[in-house]
Amino acid sequence: METIFDSTDAVRNSKPLQYVREFVYRSPVKLERGGLLSEVRVAYETYGELNSRKDNAVLICHAISGDSHVAAHDQNDDAGWWEIMVGSGKPIDTDKYFVICPNCLGGCRGTTGPDEINPDTGNRYGLDFPEVTIGDIVDVHCLLVDDLGINRLLSVIGGSLGGVVTLEWATRFPDRVVSAIPLATAAHLTSQALAFDIVARNAIQSDPNYYCGQYHDKGVVPASGLAIARMLGHITYLSRESMMKKFDSTRNQARKIDTTFETKFSVGSYLAYQGDKFVDRFDANSYVVLTTAIDNFDLGGTPLELQRSLKRSMCRWLILSFTTDWLFPSFLSREIVDALLAMDKRVSYCDIPSECGHDGFLLSDEFELYGEMIRSFLNNVSFELLSGGMSQLDMPDRIDYEQILDLIPRGATVLDLGCGKGGLLARLRQRSGSRLQGIEIKESYVLRCIDRGLDVIQADLNKGLSPFADHQFDFVVLSKTLQTVHDVEFVLDEMLRVGVRGIVSFPNLGFHEHRRRLMDDGRAPRLESGTSKEWYNTADVRFLTLADFEDFCSKKGINLHHCIAIDTKKQRHVEEKPNENADVIILVLSKYTQRTMNSVDVEK
Repeated sequence: METIFDSTDAVRNSKPLQYVREFVYRSPVKLERGGLLSEVRVAYETYGELNSRKDNAVLICHAISGDSHVAAHDQNDDAGWWEIMVGSGKPIDTDKYFVICPNCLGGCRGTTGPDEINPDTGNRYGLDFPEVTIGDIVDVHCLLVDDLGINRLLSVIGGSLGGVVTLEWATRFPDRVVSAIPLATAAHLTSQALAFDIVARNAIQSDPNYYCGQYHDKGVVPASGLAIARMLGHITYLSRESMMKKFDSTRNQARKIDTTFETKFSVGSYLAYQGDKFVDRFDANSYVVLTTAIDNFDLGGTPLELQRSLKRSMCRWLILSFTTDWLFPSFLSREIVDALLAMDKRVSYCDIPSECGHDGFLLSDEFELYGEMIRSFLNNVSFELLSGGMSQLDMPDRIDYEQILDLIPRGATVLDLGCGKGGLLARLRQRSGSRLQGIEIKESYVLRCIDRGLDVIQADLNKGLSPFADHQFDFVVLSKTLQTVHDVEFVLDEMLRVGVRGIVSFPNLGFHEHRRRLMDDGRAPRLESGTSKEWYNTADVRFLTLADFEDFCSKKGINLHHCIAIDTKKQRHVEEKPNENADVIILVLSKYTQRTMNSVDVEK
């Protein structure tokens, strides 16, 4: 039964880790900020088996307060911090993948950090521990991966600090990462997030028991300061919605716990409990070191700077954010996605609807969505690496898709707007290895596209295509989506800016059966036959005819190059009176000169 004390920290403790392994690098390690470590120890745990080709390794990067114990190894082992994600049959399937989870440099669970003994002095490092960067953390990870005999990682995955480490892996060692999955993270922290870290460090360093970081020599710990730092952290990990749900109904019901902190309100009891518990398992200096490392991380403060950083990456990307995460807001993930799209990288993205805030990537609430996205993405990346191609998929017949395929030459690059479940892109992919990208707003459809091995971005077409450059794609397709678009002029201008040519298809209201239903029955036409959609629950916001669209193009200076009229019920082309006899219209458009238009030949 859930209590107010339940949190993502519930499974973590200070007990010795049963299956932890140690890698020791006995040569000096130079750090980016000028420090030097005469040797480095790395605590890590592994799950599953490395295959003979050594191409099934998945590296998991933990958040600030995490460690190497990502999941239980057997029934007698304690649960790990990402138990729902890692294990036999789980999204990161240890029956398929060799999973490695190392503790970060500067941590306090077995990897060299400020609470470890400095081999040069025989004393604990304390505040003498050198400043580390995210790059240093990745360099040390890389030493471990080398020691395990792995040249390329199938995937690097992590959330929060782990997501930042994932970004650094993909840009620092691009030829060693096949895919990257950063969750709930950013290319740089907001000033608001920095402020919380600054207050947390001030709380620790102003504790009377801190002793300038040498508190171990005094036999004490800065417990109050570290607990307050953790309380601040927990506030940022939750959302307003989750806090209201958890505490509002019992806000004045104090919980009796052994603490020196205020517990007048239920939320106060929760924070005091989490703060005191954290002191038992984490080192204050490590908290200072790791928060400073993430605060200093910055792949670029402008779109161009971020593009330059991400241009180095060579991997496929799956980027996930969570709608109520205000520590790493969704727009920060979208900045990364936009930069990758501008660099024409293979990327999928979804903003997971969640009430859980930043901790959403650790919780089961929306796991059915984000967990399955990770499972499907890894399955497809693994298949592509193994086979050198893409999996064969079920593709139900649709006559309009077949006609659109005939209009697109092999090898053409395609952006599909409102790609739905990816039916058209899947067909294009089967016949060509060219660049294909989908945009879809519905999360379940994004999942279906990822399951098909397609690159898809969750986005609202009505907000435009600003990440994409002029003429970035040979074709931009808007298939049976025009009727759902709010600002038709804006969206068509954008698609004809990004594509050399556009292909638009839409249900034709001028079709004789629609006319008859309206005239004889006085009822609104059902434009999508075979569906249960009515006028009140359809996504369509407008209805148009072929004649309407031809008039629109004439007024707006849009060139019409080709028109295909279809009667989908009879599965045939319509040659005579298409505005009356066709229920679906497909048109090829452009807004450019004849010279530009001839660069992609679509004429039949």
